[in-house]
Amino acid sequence: MIPGMGAVATTFVAGVEAVRKGFATPIGSLTQMGTVRLGRRTESRAPKVNEFVPLAGLNDLVFTGWDIFEDDMYAAASNAGVLERALLDQVKPFLSSIQPRKAVFDHNYVKRLDGPNVKKGKNKMDLVEQVRQDIRDFKKSSGASRLVMIWCGSTETFIEQGPAHQSVKAFEKALTQNDESIAPSMIYAYASLSEGVPFGNGAPNLTVDVPAMHELSRRNEAPICGKDFKTGQTLIKTILAPGFKARLLGLSGWYSTNILGNRDGEVLDDPGSFKTKEESKLGVLEHILQPRLYPELYGNIFHKVRINYYPPRG
Repeated sequence: MIPGMGAVATTFVAGVEAVRKGFATPIGSLTQMGTVRLGRRTESRAPKVNEFVPLAGLNDLVFTGWDIFEDDMYAAASNAGVLERALLDQVKPFLSSIQPRKAVFDHNYVKRLDGPNVKKGKNKMDLVEQVRQDIRDFKKSSGASRLVMIWCGSTETFIEQGPAHQSVKAFEKALTQNDESIAPSMIYAYASLSEGVPFGNGAPNLTVDVPAMHELSRRNEAPICGKDFKTGQTLIKTILAPGFKARLLGLSGWYSTNILGNRDGEVLDDPGSFKTKEESKLGVLEHILQPRLYPELYGNIFHKVRINYYPPRG
């Protein structure tokens, strides 16, 4: 189940279907191509992850999603322009069958987007109940034995943890009061965890990084994970920085830039959403380099993060 059926979600789902049909190889997939070493290196025992761990097979996966636009996944993938048309057309029947459910959306949290396919409710708790019903309906109609929700929606405007986030009781009260500190991603996460469904956060939003979500996760034994997919600028940092650290090579500065198209880039053109992303990206180097332990090497780094929107060109 995917809130946000844009470029990331449609590329993922199209890729899964292409692999299932034999049109593509699962490049970049740890579960499908990665291996696990057993015993000593000399024993040459390295089964694939999906052979060693009891994971659901690709053929067992079913999908649904929510989006503020009414395009099915084929139309959305075509508009995103990430995948070649020839590949998209091979999986068109499957992608066309996935229609977006009405989304929980508030323009105040994502100022550069707006769309017609949006849920209405008397308050945020009502919206939670609508998402919970969507979850139940999908589980019944799909026949899935278990579910997982992965946030593939936009980066929301920056929110700091506050009183509404400190416990489930406080969070539920805030939902009924339409508290501004509860963003749409939190509504999805709360609905998901309330149904006992694990939630993965693919954006740097606050979402599940609050005591209320931790409490609900433990209570319903529904795992939470994620703080952005980190597949671009941050990925490069996490590859290079450990190398510098291992060799104890000092740094005086780090300039990071992303050039993004599609909705992700458009949304991050807004200062509020950019700040959410910036906070996440700035923290990576500090975590890896540990400037407090190595002040001579990393204690005075000038770290600049830039994200520039460049409209997609296909």
